[in-house]
Amino acid sequence: MVILGLLLIILGAIAILSAVFVSEGTAELLGIDMSALEIFLVGVAAGAAVLWGYSILKWGTKRGLAQRKERKEMGLLRDKLERADSERPADRPAETPDERI
Repeated sequence: MVILGLLLIILGAIAILSAVFVSEGTAELLGIDMSALEIFLVGVAAGAAVLWGYSILKWGTKRGLAQRKERKEMGLLRDKLERADSERPADRPAETPDERI
């Protein structure tokens, strides 16, 4: 998810930068002739892609951090359980009826 988010941000930024620096009086974006309305719509789509990519990046990072935290907690609990098992006395052999008296 992080890679997808970064990819969307980069693609959106490339589209915005190419639209900004093509200012020769012609409506051309990446070698394609476009009207002013089309350029505007491409800009809106590029902005949406940047925001969408940022939100995916943020969500993916949160998810990754939560998974790492859970793995760490599970490791600590496993260590505690192993320590408790090693400290517990060994089970006594079963008593025979003669030993009870």
